[in-house]
Amino acid sequence: YVGERNEKGERHGKGRNTFPNGDVYDGQYLNGKRNGFGVYFFKNGAFYKGEYLDHMRHGKGLFLYPDGTRYQGEFKNNKRSGEGTYTYLNGDVYQGKWENDLKSGEGIYTYAETGSKKQGVWLNGVLQGPGQIIHADHVIEGNFKDGIMQVPATVKFNANGDVITVSEERFIGKPLTVSS
Repeated sequence: YVGERNEKGERHGKGRNTFPNGDVYDGQYLNGKRNGFGVYFFKNGAFYKGEYLDHMRHGKGLFLYPDGTRYQGEFKNNKRSGEGTYTYLNGDVYQGKWENDLKSGEGIYTYAETGSKKQGVWLNGVLQGPGQIIHADHVIEGNFKDGIMQVPATVKFNANGDVITVSEERFIGKPLTVSS
């Protein structure tokens, strides 16, 4: 450890610590614990830059994972909790509420390849209850159960304003056409 200490000899103020496993923390300490703003470099290539409270990620921060995914948002007790945005390796993005490292509460998942979105309430990482699947030319509204849109569901077409109700499960998630 290289940095400031208090009268008790504890890490206090600005400091840099290199851990035996190769991890490095550079940031603020309060009475021997990481508190305030800091940057943590993990030996495995992960990286965290943000706020700490009593040695834990707590408050706003950015976490870059070794696989290239990233989370920017709020943390509580070392876990993603509160508002945050998670970007997947393929470019997909989830933006919304988190609790204990899981999607939980209002959120939107956007698919990078198509721009389509799933929006609704997440519970333990899965869409549950009222929500929407939003495509460029139509929106499907209904209820999710275990992440899957249930029937009946309503499809609203953007171009002409047509609305249809899908009542058979075999049509959910399939391309829809309307003939006059």
